[in-house]
Amino acid sequence: MITRFVSALVRAIFVVLLIATPWLLMPGPNDSAPIVLLVAIFVGWLVFSEYMTEYPSLIEFRDAPPYNRLRFGALFATVLVLTLIQRGVQYPTPISQIFTSISHVVGTAMDFPFSPVRLMMLTLPEGTHSADYDLLRRTAGIAYLMSLISLVFFIFIMWLNGWPRQNGSFNVWTNLPTFDPTGGGDVVGRLNRDANLYVALGFLLPFLIPAMLKMASGVIDPIAVDQPKSLIWTISLWAFIPSSLLMRGIATARVASMIADKRRRSMDRDAEDLHVFG
Repeated sequence: MITRFVSALVRAIFVVLLIATPWLLMPGPNDSAPIVLLVAIFVGWLVFSEYMTEYPSLIEFRDAPPYNRLRFGALFATVLVLTLIQRGVQYPTPISQIFTSISHVVGTAMDFPFSPVRLMMLTLPEGTHSADYDLLRRTAGIAYLMSLISLVFFIFIMWLNGWPRQNGSFNVWTNLPTFDPTGGGDVVGRLNRDANLYVALGFLLPFLIPAMLKMASGVIDPIAVDQPKSLIWTISLWAFIPSSLLMRGIATARVASMIADKRRRSMDRDAEDLHVFG
């Protein structure tokens, strides 16, 4: 009980720190700090309650590390790097200059026709200053690269360690609390269908999100380059959500494969028993 409490508390603290990072590191007035604090406390409480209960209700693969740790680490690293790049615009430091130089190379390499980075840059209104274009190119490029690295790392871990069963037994229904096994149809078929949906969305969203932002530009200003904190979260979520969906799709397909394999082994044993006693 104590171990579970400490583990849940540490996770909640890290989530609060993630949400507050841009407001803690960025200079300037923080008029929205009370709202950010309330959001951070609410999300932290949600994570704490999920990890304190024996059976979660929202968080998937809670007992199958490092799935959630990797996703959180990727988002935290993206937010932190983008915050350091934005901070370096006004207050350059050796660390911010290193990340700025790397992001410039990455952003330039990823800025080609029909790439997600190029589509994100097209969301800026006409007449935008070249420095703002360069800033968006750099932040979008480094964020997208980090999301791809996290995805490749997850696939490597799954292949190398036999995830999710590298630590023993795997409880499907505990780790998939939002999946209803009684919803009708074969469980394996439904899991594979969901996996295909997640993978398709993960591939398409980097291209669809810029299009949706462009369509909404007549009503709101979705990419506010002059608002660093808003830009940090917009770009971070644009890169994180698709990679997270791809991970979820790959993980769901893996679970479906495990269930199908277990069924085959069970059927083979039953066939052997019938043969022996027949």
